[in-house]
Amino acid sequence: MQATTQHLAELIARVAARDRVAFAEVYRATSAKLLGVIARILVRRDIAEEVLQEVYVTVWERAGDYDPARASPITWMATIARNRALDSVRRRQMLSIEDTPSAAEVPSDDPHPLTGIELSEDIGRLWRCLDGLEKDRREAVILAYLKGESREALGRRFGRPVSTIKTWLHRSLKQLKDCLGS
Repeated sequence: MQATTQHLAELIARVAARDRVAFAEVYRATSAKLLGVIARILVRRDIAEEVLQEVYVTVWERAGDYDPARASPITWMATIARNRALDSVRRRQMLSIEDTPSAAEVPSDDPHPLTGIELSEDIGRLWRCLDGLEKDRREAVILAYLKGESREALGRRFGRPVSTIKTWLHRSLKQLKDCLGS
C-alpha cells in the first residue's frame, strides 16, 4: 500500500506539470473509489458521475496544491470528492419556487390531509385486528402481504406444508375481513 501511495503521489506531481498520461493513470487508479465516495452521498449514479467529472477537473487544476506531508493522495482526492458531492446536495436543496415558477402550476398528487387521518385510523384498526390473530398466523400474514414472501418461503420458515400456509392465510384474511367489517 505504501508503494501505491508513493506512486500516486508521484503521479499527482506529474499531473501538476500537466502530464496527461499521469492524469489518465490517476483516473484509472482512483475513479472507482471516488465514485463510491460520491455515490454514498448522492445516491443517483447519473449525478454522481457528473460530480466525479468535476472532481477530476479540480484534481487537474489543483494538483500543484497537493502536499504529501498533509495527506495521502487518495485522502486528498476523496476530500475533494466528498466536498463536491456535498456542494451538489446543497445546490439541489437551495432551488426555490422562484427558480421554477411553472412548478407551482403542477397539480399535487398528494392526498387531501383529511385522507391521511382516515387512512391512519384504518391502519390502526387493521393492526388491532391483526393482534387478534394467533402469533404464527399474524406473522405469516405480515410476511406474505407486507413483505411479499411466497407461500413456499413461509412453509420453510414455519416448518409447515404449503397447503397449511394457504389455509392459514385464507382463514386469517377471512378473520381480518370480519374484524374490519364490524
